[in-house]
Amino acid sequence: MSHPVVEIRNLSKVFERDSFTVSALEQVDLTVAEGEFLCLMGPSGSGKTTLLNIIAGIDRPTSGEVKVLGEDISRLNEDRLAAWRNVHIGFVFQTFNLIPVLTAYENVELPLLLTRLTSAERRRHVNTALELMGLADRMDHYPRQLSGGQEQRVAIARAMVSDPTLLVCDEPTGDLDAQSAEEILQILSRLNRDFHKPIIMVTHDPRAAGFASLIRHLEKGRLLPNGASSSSPRPG
Repeated sequence: MSHPVVEIRNLSKVFERDSFTVSALEQVDLTVAEGEFLCLMGPSGSGKTTLLNIIAGIDRPTSGEVKVLGEDISRLNEDRLAAWRNVHIGFVFQTFNLIPVLTAYENVELPLLLTRLTSAERRRHVNTALELMGLADRMDHYPRQLSGGQEQRVAIARAMVSDPTLLVCDEPTGDLDAQSAEEILQILSRLNRDFHKPIIMVTHDPRAAGFASLIRHLEKGRLLPNGASSSSPRPG
């Protein structure tokens, strides 16, 4: 039986804005099992990115429990949380977030500079990650010399180079054309299927969601029951 990678209980998140309070998440319960490819869907403002950021340790809940790999990350101080993220979380964002003055190789190597790996060990990890993405012949290219799909593959290689426990993806195909989006989703699917990498992906695209093994919908900060779909129109 699979062990849970993520266990969330009674999670709420409230943002304070001027004299107003905005409830982003309300009493969310969620479990993500080992090897699962979970898609979070919902209309703009439903709380899906907020939930993803809390799971990844980028944001903190107002109340409730967030256990990732058995550790309640909401109780970690900032230094321990940053160290925990470096080991356990791989990020893939819509806007790639590559550094334009660095080559594909150098962008992928960045997370490894925080580790104790030798230069030769880093080189081996980076080469493996880029080869896995089909970019062995693009290592010395700068982001401006790559297509959008290739940039996102570099971003995935960077997220995977340290072999994180969990891959989190926020609209990873949002800035891509249909063919490039399909290629990225195939790569994510293969990472999940062949390498048993658990993935949590936020998207509003039903075609992207079709690659996931489980789809959950958020609406107005609440996680709908399994099998229920959001009644609000989705953007895009």
